[in-house]
Amino acid sequence: MAAPPARRGVRRVQALSPARKPIAVTAGEPAGIGPDLCLALASLTLPCSLLIIGSRALLAERALVLGLGVELVPYLPGGNTAHQPGHLAVLDVPLAVPCVAGRLDTANARHVLALLDRATDGAANGEFAAMVTAPVQKSVINDAGVPFTGHTEYLAARTGAAHPVMLLAADGLRVALATTHLPLRAVSDAITGQLLDTTLRIIHDDVRRLWGMTRPRIAVCGLNPHAGESGHLGTEDRDVIAPAIERARAAGMLVDGPLPADTVFVPRALSNYDVVLAMYHDQGLPVLKHAGFGHAVNVTLGLPIIRTSVDHGTALDLAGTGRADAGSLIAATQLAIEFAGRRAA
Repeated sequence: MAAPPARRGVRRVQALSPARKPIAVTAGEPAGIGPDLCLALASLTLPCSLLIIGSRALLAERALVLGLGVELVPYLPGGNTAHQPGHLAVLDVPLAVPCVAGRLDTANARHVLALLDRATDGAANGEFAAMVTAPVQKSVINDAGVPFTGHTEYLAARTGAAHPVMLLAADGLRVALATTHLPLRAVSDAITGQLLDTTLRIIHDDVRRLWGMTRPRIAVCGLNPHAGESGHLGTEDRDVIAPAIERARAAGMLVDGPLPADTVFVPRALSNYDVVLAMYHDQGLPVLKHAGFGHAVNVTLGLPIIRTSVDHGTALDLAGTGRADAGSLIAATQLAIEFAGRRAA
């Protein structure tokens, strides 16, 4: 899907400064493809300093298995220069126990969280310009006795952010979510006027800040089929979503809706908008992933830091095989560099 053309009233910043501080990439679940994907970053020419936060021993072992001649150098705060192809700076966080590719071990669950903590704290205190996350395995973290619903919620708690918003982007299409990891039966009760007021404000402000748009146009999906059919197919669209849209307009935002979700993603309709706000996870993300799976980027809005991530899971069956596609991590890293450069400009 091609990116929609720039419209009158929307300005995109063209000239960006390179990120002056390092971009930190967490290696994710050690038994998954995260380490493989991180090693793939070594082949790129990037306008920044880059470091991997993970186990140096695991990265070296995985590079050997994959036949990659990557030189792993220690991360030196304030001392690493621009990223050089064939090299990776590594902030070493050792594993608790040795890792076998494709085999989960609860003993390493807290290692995964330690990677996130180090990257988040470094991004929050200004040591890192942004953080990029390789995939984690939620189940093994929970099996280790640590409540964990996902990166988005964990990073929000770590940074004290009251209202994170998940947005995925690919090929000019941006889809944000009003609710994330909820059972479908709980979605209607979760969609309140306050939730939508806050979500729309965060989308408006962060899309302006990160993508350099002056007035992003936001399409809001209805919850029910046909956006409720004037109340005949549910009243949430009429009684909750529509009033929130009117309040956003009164605050100066360009917001349309509620729009039927089965037609808002038609290319002709999409060309009028910069972001689509879906009401729940599987309303918006199937379309986004159909359009760009493998190179889509997960962006967390509402945080005091820049965070991007991949659009996929740990792919345990591909770990250490050389068949993992690094496209999404590469896209996430490049977008983090773009965001950081815009902030530094």
